[in-house]
Amino acid sequence: MQMASRFSKRFFHVKLKHQLPNVHLKSPLILCSISTFTQENQPQPFYKKTFSHMFQECSNGRSLEPGRQAHARMIISGFKPTTFVTNCLIQMYIKCSRLECACKVFDRMSEPDRVSWNAMIFGYSKSGKMGSAQSFFDSMPARDVISWNSLISGYLQNGNCLQSVEIFVLMGRDGAVAYDETTFSVVLKACSGQEDYSVGRQIHGVVVKLGFAGDVVTGSAVLDMYAKCKNLDESLRFFDAMPVKNWVSWSAIIAGCVQNGELVDGLELFKEMQREGIGVSQSIYASVFRSCASLSASRLGSQFHGHAIKSDFGADTIVSTAMLDMYAKCDNLLNARKVFDFLGNHNLQSYNALITGYARGDRGSEGVQLFLRLLKSDLGFDEISLSGAFSACAVMKGLLEGTQVHGLAIKTPFHYNICVTNAILDMYGKCGALEEACRIFYEMERRDAVSWNSVIAACEQNKNEETLLLFVRMLRSRMEPDEFTYGSVLKACAGEQSLHHGLEIHGRVIKSGMGLDSFVGSVLVDMYCKCGAVEEAEKLHYRIEEQSLVSWNAIISGFSSTEQSEGAQKFFSRMLEMGIEPDNFTYATVLDTCSNVANIGLGKQIHAQIIKQDLTSDVYITSTLVDMYSKCGNMEDSVLMFEKSPDRDFVTWNAMACAYAHHGYGYEALNIFEKMQIERVPPNHATFVAILRACAHIGLVEEALHYFNSMKIEYGLNPQLEHYSSMVDILGRSGRLVEALKLIQEMPFEADDVIWRTLLSICRMHGNVEVAEEAANYLLRLDPQDSSAYVLLSNIYADAEMWDQVSKMRKIMRRGRMKKEPGCSWIEIQSEVHMFLVGDKAHMSCEDIYMNLDLLFDEMKWDGCVPDEEQLY
Repeated sequence: MQMASRFSKRFFHVKLKHQLPNVHLKSPLILCSISTFTQENQPQPFYKKTFSHMFQECSNGRSLEPGRQAHARMIISGFKPTTFVTNCLIQMYIKCSRLECACKVFDRMSEPDRVSWNAMIFGYSKSGKMGSAQSFFDSMPARDVISWNSLISGYLQNGNCLQSVEIFVLMGRDGAVAYDETTFSVVLKACSGQEDYSVGRQIHGVVVKLGFAGDVVTGSAVLDMYAKCKNLDESLRFFDAMPVKNWVSWSAIIAGCVQNGELVDGLELFKEMQREGIGVSQSIYASVFRSCASLSASRLGSQFHGHAIKSDFGADTIVSTAMLDMYAKCDNLLNARKVFDFLGNHNLQSYNALITGYARGDRGSEGVQLFLRLLKSDLGFDEISLSGAFSACAVMKGLLEGTQVHGLAIKTPFHYNICVTNAILDMYGKCGALEEACRIFYEMERRDAVSWNSVIAACEQNKNEETLLLFVRMLRSRMEPDEFTYGSVLKACAGEQSLHHGLEIHGRVIKSGMGLDSFVGSVLVDMYCKCGAVEEAEKLHYRIEEQSLVSWNAIISGFSSTEQSEGAQKFFSRMLEMGIEPDNFTYATVLDTCSNVANIGLGKQIHAQIIKQDLTSDVYITSTLVDMYSKCGNMEDSVLMFEKSPDRDFVTWNAMACAYAHHGYGYEALNIFEKMQIERVPPNHATFVAILRACAHIGLVEEALHYFNSMKIEYGLNPQLEHYSSMVDILGRSGRLVEALKLIQEMPFEADDVIWRTLLSICRMHGNVEVAEEAANYLLRLDPQDSSAYVLLSNIYADAEMWDQVSKMRKIMRRGRMKKEPGCSWIEIQSEVHMFLVGDKAHMSCEDIYMNLDLLFDEMKWDGCVPDEEQLY
């Protein structure tokens, strides 16, 4: 008993009590017998199973505690186990991840056989201790094919594909043991792992030479190797030549098509497999759902979902996770959530797929909630979970939540994972915490292209001047930029209107071979448009190889942003002629051009197309429709669009407030602001522009001052130039010109020409020559050739009967050859826009138009309306 106690303590680090023979085991294995040591004249014992059975069942069930108890019972019983029983015991400890116990059992074996040695090689390989596995292999007195296969497989499982191939070659040189189908299957996987087509092809030659080409297991490994080495044609040829195919072969070729981007071919092969009557598997469903996800074919994916249910795979965790991921990537988050909720046993992959799907679908809050639910489960989390959670925080601009998840990540080894660190960096950048983002970047021990892209994008999104500087540092670090890098730096050039830098980067894009890339080309078009080089943008657009929706949106948006509405509408028509389907951004941009030129006819046509495309529920389009109808003078339809909007964000509310303010409905605009407060919609700078304009229309000076002051105090919004301009207009109209001038002088930034021109115009209303002269001086400092300043000041002098000053102004304009910029107006008749300038004589109907104008003037005079010729200049 004492010997057994010492032995057990040495193996299991526990003390045996003296009552051990009467111990009651916890599992059903307590009814096991020790039939191998029963003597002849003894009565039949109560126990019914042998030790070998006990160890095998514990091994299959990964039941360590019952196995340890059975081992202890074997020790105290005095039973001397055979090699077979000892091998079962070793296998049990290996399967239960107690390799040190297996090693001690092995060391006490007097004559271990090949099974014993192979078990130890397998155990050490499984634990990642390939040095020990290699040592056992080298010490074997005699090896069989299992010994070689275990070592080759061990190196493969531990990521050393090259060593796997080298052991395979050594096995061939040794010549004592022949290859089998498992050997070829494992070594071909090693070739797939390192995408070594050359070595894989040579091993294929050995397969053919030794007569294994017809073996279905080896054949499946060969075609899988070719597919993963990016040689799908060779894989398909081998598949077609295979005499026998099973579900493994079909699974490998379908997966190969999907991995090589031949998504439709993969689906066609699935249909052919069904016609052949071959059964489906988890891996096959995973491939077809991945194919549907890449094609964004949600409807087809739903059909495969039904097929999986009919094939009794509907409740399978792996298949359900694949279909969940498919729905999420197809932006069908409703069905993705239904699949997730239907799953009886969630795994970590199903959580990860849905969290990532929520982040990708701009539903960050739900993604964070699901991550919290994952933390409460016993599944743990991995780097994918954390990356998804950070992306969800970035989408919802949840800096607080992101900081908390960052704190959680720091406590885990995943904090050093480069993918997680990149996600943290991206989260801080998108949440506006640029300082934290840069700190994370500079603390990174290793940076990849994603790291550089993330910090460059963070600087660009936060309008930081270091964007281009970081790009230069990236080049100096010998990191090659990709399309996302160029996208961010070109956006920075567009934002700064830095055409010079944009041209330099364009040159580098051409050298890199991405000059005609659809994505980069679209960003270049946008950059040229925003830098005023519209002709270059148009030329580049036509040179892009594949004119995708993104590239068309870029050129249409570019023309719209430079107020060339007719050009934008022309490109929209060409886009439709090319058969490109517009999206919500396209429609919103073209509707904006309709607003700019008051083309309500085209606006209504586009509205009809939006209804046909079922995009009326899109909040972005609804906001643009509200704005378009109001700017085209149709307030009734503008209000109707607002009231029918199923979902309103701050842009929709702002559009309605601006519409009321633009049409002089000041009280209605203020009422919209009050409703925003009730609905808890936070106002932004655009909201207050509309509110201040509304106050200007109805002369609410004190109320305007209240709203202006509340921007900073109550909402944390610093007033911008537009808000100061509105306040100058409000104060000036009420006769408080000195206060208006003081407000301009106390602005935290320099006034532009618009605000001085506003003050100058108001001075004429009140005849204030002194303030007018000061405003004109500031205006002319900004632009000495501004004819409007001289015209306005001249009119003010004329009102004050200061004729000497009027004459002086006119002489200055004549010497400077300045002319008043002619006014422009237009009207649409029968889908044709007619544009006119002051004194225009180029229009084909100008004679009839002037004749009718003369008649109109005569009628005005007849009614007593005499024009004030002093105001005409």
